[in-house]
Amino acid sequence: MHETKKRTVVVTGATRGIGRALTGQFVELGHTVIGCGRSPSAIEELTAVFGSPSRFEVVDVAEWSEVESWAQEALSEMPPPELLINNAGVINRNAPLWEVPADEFARVLDINVDGTANVIRAFLPAMIAYGRGIIVNMSSGWGRSTSPDVAPYCASKWAVEGLTQALSQELPAGLAAVAVSPGVVDTDMLRSCWADSAAACPSPEKWAPSAAGFLLSLSIRHNGQSLTV
Repeated sequence: MHETKKRTVVVTGATRGIGRALTGQFVELGHTVIGCGRSPSAIEELTAVFGSPSRFEVVDVAEWSEVESWAQEALSEMPPPELLINNAGVINRNAPLWEVPADEFARVLDINVDGTANVIRAFLPAMIAYGRGIIVNMSSGWGRSTSPDVAPYCASKWAVEGLTQALSQELPAGLAAVAVSPGVVDTDMLRSCWADSAAACPSPEKWAPSAAGFLLSLSIRHNGQSLTV
């Protein structure tokens, strides 16, 4: 069981897939979400559906200046997040590593790894000053194992696992960093790999209720762990 205390939760990649489903679940439970995504129309939809006190902004997490401005504006009006979920991510088109264009490889690393670090860099100092908070960096089964044709994505999620473990050793008392694999969920990213067979997996909407409870239950005793919903 997770605590009933209402929290401020940061969710990146909040406009689609599991980020969108988690956002809806957190708001339904009474929590305030600070969310971002790259689609202006999707951000407008989130704002219209959920409204204040939650807030949503167009942000590319790979761009430090955008992340910094987003965090500064949010923190000027709201308390530091007690739960920060680095969910934004992309995957390469299925291909052997040598056939993945350099710019596509770089974009996967830019969003999945640099984006994670940017969001941590932007929000963590306020969380440290606040004295508590849980950072969840979304990993993957492919951050702990590998498959052909997704080498860039595997590299990015293995990096997220290592980044999280190192961060967990740096954090002061009261805070924790946890790498969490969502399990296998029927998202656009999974369909890019598995095509229609992804439909056999739970949808984000079916996954989110138990996943939200799982994430809200994380505490400092989970610091440095690699967990799976």
